[in-house]
Amino acid sequence: MMNIKLNLKLLSIACISACLAQLAFAATAFGKDKVYSITSYGAIADGKTDNTQAIQKAMNTASESGGGMVVVPKGDFVTCVIYLRSNVDLHFEKGAALLATTKRIDYGPQKASALIVATDVQHVAITGAGTIDGRGVALLDDIYVMLRAGKLKDSEWQTYNPWHQMRPEEDNRPHLIDFKNCRDVNIKNITIKNGLCWIQDYRNCQDMVIDSINVESNTFWNNDGIDLVDCKNVKLSNSFFNVADDGICLKSHDPKSACENIEIYNCRVRSSASAVKMGTASFGGFKKIKIHDIEVYDTYRSAIAIETVDGGLIEDIDVRNINARNTGNAIFLRIGKRNKNSEPGTLRRVYIGNVKVQVPAGKPDAGYNMEGPVVKAKHNVFPSSIAGIPGHDVEDVTLENIDITYEGTTSKDYPKFDSSGLKEIPEAIENYPEFSMFGDLPAWGFYARHVNGVVFKNVKLSYLKNDLRKACVFDDVKNLNIGSLSINKTQATPAIVINNSPAPKVGSIKIAGKASKSVAVIK
Repeated sequence: MMNIKLNLKLLSIACISACLAQLAFAATAFGKDKVYSITSYGAIADGKTDNTQAIQKAMNTASESGGGMVVVPKGDFVTCVIYLRSNVDLHFEKGAALLATTKRIDYGPQKASALIVATDVQHVAITGAGTIDGRGVALLDDIYVMLRAGKLKDSEWQTYNPWHQMRPEEDNRPHLIDFKNCRDVNIKNITIKNGLCWIQDYRNCQDMVIDSINVESNTFWNNDGIDLVDCKNVKLSNSFFNVADDGICLKSHDPKSACENIEIYNCRVRSSASAVKMGTASFGGFKKIKIHDIEVYDTYRSAIAIETVDGGLIEDIDVRNINARNTGNAIFLRIGKRNKNSEPGTLRRVYIGNVKVQVPAGKPDAGYNMEGPVVKAKHNVFPSSIAGIPGHDVEDVTLENIDITYEGTTSKDYPKFDSSGLKEIPEAIENYPEFSMFGDLPAWGFYARHVNGVVFKNVKLSYLKNDLRKACVFDDVKNLNIGSLSINKTQATPAIVINNSPAPKVGSIKIAGKASKSVAVIK
């Protein structure tokens, strides 16, 4: 008992010390006792006046004076590009809004700057119950005026890109927030909306806390909710994303760097692309990533997508407690090779557990502004996939407590299957990674190819209507271990095909609640 009391006392002292240290850090980092209201420097909340100079002067003064809180009070303040400084908390009072300029020229004559920029700074924050509004619709109108007048260089706006969309190129559409090479970053409670491109781009930043933010932007394409690029030591939590591109996206642009030690949890995502994705840019890699307690809805592509296609290393990924409804795909893991200057990347040691996904037959994001591009070729509902490429396997994947329900299809126009037919499925090694990239597949539940080490533990696959394909197809899968797999029904015999996969371990397989041996092993 004495030891318990002593331990509790020591724990209490440790907690108090930690709290005091945190308070001391806050006072030192942001000079909380120093408040600089932008209105004291001439800012006017009329929704028309350009307040850029007033806001910038307040931030410069605060930083030069040792740090402080730059306050945006209630009201609508128009601004052009502003630069955050070290030891400054840009704080929004309730009802406060920064309205982005709607003149494209205000973001620079060539590549558009972000609205809020922080470069090589530390102890910096954006906090409070206010709004950053990109006013993307009005800004887009001005971009088109400049394009038609020949005042902007743009290689895309009159040509179709691979997604069959005519749009101004990304360099002509500003982000709302860009942080680069920053340390000790705190983004909290803010609402960010109506952007024309990536909403937030945090690049090569460290020691970040992003909490309770609200991101809503279906204004245009490339509207990722948040991009963490080669960032380290990040916690992203308790946030909402409703966007026209990937919701939460991890990228790696630097071959010598990586996203590392990142935790993402308690978030809600609606996306016209993928909900949570690492890739597509994957030159360096992704290490020690934890993703848990995520709700996904009305999302066009994958609930979880993990991709290395530019030579990067992905390892030690832990995904748990994902609940997705009306989502086009559950799980997509992929190795590819788009980067001609490097060898294919590595994808290994992935755990995915406690995932429940409902996949419809129709388009999950139908009716939203800027829907994802339609897959034009006729197809059934796409299964989850784990796909490497010849000579480069996805390694050591564990799937545990997975429950995926597919709507199924009433069409009889499905892939004809035999063992030689598997060779006709394209490798698509250089293609953009996407769950639909291989075309229609001979499995409705799970498709795996070029994998070394995959374990199924308590995996449940169901469909509601009809599906004449196999439940699962495993092709060139070494060390396959089906510990326990449940299938609600099947219209195909055998239900599971294992091809060119040496010594698979097949444990408990149940179809419609009954033990089944409906497995074909083809050597």
